[in-house]
Amino acid sequence: MLLPRRDVMRSALALAAAACAPTQAAPQRVRFVGYPFRLGVASGYPSATGFTLWTRLAPSPLEEGGGMGGTGVEVGWEVAEDEAFGVVVASGRIGAFVENAFSVHVDVTGLRPGRWYFYRFMAGDEVSPVGRSRTAEQPGQGIDRFRLAFGSCQHFEHGYFAAHRHLHDEDLDLMLFLGDYIYEATWGKDLVRAHVGDEATTLGDYRIRYGQVRTDADLQRLHGAVPWLMVWDDHEVDNDWAAAQSEHLDPRFLERRAVAFQAFFEHMPVPRAWFADASKLYGSVAFGDLVRLYMLDDRSYRDRQACPRPGQGGSTVVTEAACAERLDPKRTLLGSAQEAWLDQAFGASKQTWNVLGQQTLMTSGSRGVGGDRTFWTDGWDGYPAARGRLLESMRKKKLTNPLVLGGDIHAAVVADLRLDPEDPSSPVVAAELCGSSITSQGGTPEESAQAMREHPDVRYANGWQRGYTVVELTPEAAVARVRVVDEKRVDSGIETVSTWRVEAGRLGLTPG
Repeated sequence: MLLPRRDVMRSALALAAAACAPTQAAPQRVRFVGYPFRLGVASGYPSATGFTLWTRLAPSPLEEGGGMGGTGVEVGWEVAEDEAFGVVVASGRIGAFVENAFSVHVDVTGLRPGRWYFYRFMAGDEVSPVGRSRTAEQPGQGIDRFRLAFGSCQHFEHGYFAAHRHLHDEDLDLMLFLGDYIYEATWGKDLVRAHVGDEATTLGDYRIRYGQVRTDADLQRLHGAVPWLMVWDDHEVDNDWAAAQSEHLDPRFLERRAVAFQAFFEHMPVPRAWFADASKLYGSVAFGDLVRLYMLDDRSYRDRQACPRPGQGGSTVVTEAACAERLDPKRTLLGSAQEAWLDQAFGASKQTWNVLGQQTLMTSGSRGVGGDRTFWTDGWDGYPAARGRLLESMRKKKLTNPLVLGGDIHAAVVADLRLDPEDPSSPVVAAELCGSSITSQGGTPEESAQAMREHPDVRYANGWQRGYTVVELTPEAAVARVRVVDEKRVDSGIETVSTWRVEAGRLGLTPG
């Protein structure tokens, strides 16, 4: 029998928090067996006065311990106005401990709003690469332009990270990653590189998987050039997991999830306080009066997928007649607390653009017509009542210029998002931009054409090319460009295959 949701979450938090608690042993000055900053540096979660800095000491990242000995190392850090560090504006020292895989998270404060800074770390006689990050503009401050990009689903074996090389050159203010940063298992065809080890199930497995992914030079350069916001999806833990339940109903799934969470936090530029609440990823970040971003978590608090196969969890494809459970009005994808927080946040926003960063496609992805239509139960189509509550909250709170961003489905989709996505007479309440995968294999041109035929609100669909989407926001409009690469070539070029525009104050998308 499954535990009640509240007990499940408490158990997972206790496991992860205990694992993340730093040791009390004093940091030691050591000699490293190799360069300790092989995983690079990163920053994230900017505010008007600072941001979080990250690195992990790992001279041998493909070994379980990362090639580190001892229990703790003292790490210095600096933030400067210039790349030569002639004007250092913040600095300090912090311990990196074995319990957290010698990862370092520094929450920098006291900086000036709306400007770029440079940062670096020092350990022993070694110095990290120099990173660059920015603070957010303060509330009420005007912004002429804000440029963000979003991506998801970067299966290391399926392709090279050429997308990240081109993202580095996009002149971004912020990068959003919407899930599946790693893949716990191997699948697919035409693989171009191989995971170290088998499917990740233990803390050591997940650490090695993150370490291997983060050795990619293009990914490192992008992390070091711009602040990130991120959420997880299923493959950071296990395919199709839902709250306390795994795809194959593993009775020890909570233990696996706890160590997967820990490895995620050890390798992401998330605030230090998140180690104490090791499952909460959702929240919002604002940049002046132009944009507010809401990052959602649709895995940790959801009801299990409707109508699973006998003896299994996870997703399936169902018809409406065969799965009445899917339509249960009490079912939730975000959980009641996250739904309530989002509803309140919608009502408090004063920004021109309100952007939701979440994992998957929100408009209808059903296939077929009439009573034979089928619905995939892992995405929003599996939780239509929860989707309706979210979209109705946007409408009731008169949310200004909402944009919904997504990933997961390995396809770029541009859609007018209706209050009821299955009803063509329902009012449009937002524009939706779902991004293709960075590398993970997708569908065919024929499947994308079918989606557009069967759903007139889907203005563009492309599941056969990999890449990302760039969105440029101004007080007048949002312009989105779908960019694609050849993920099988490390030296791939880049191409814009579709451009869409949303005018401020007007609902609906227009080409170009």
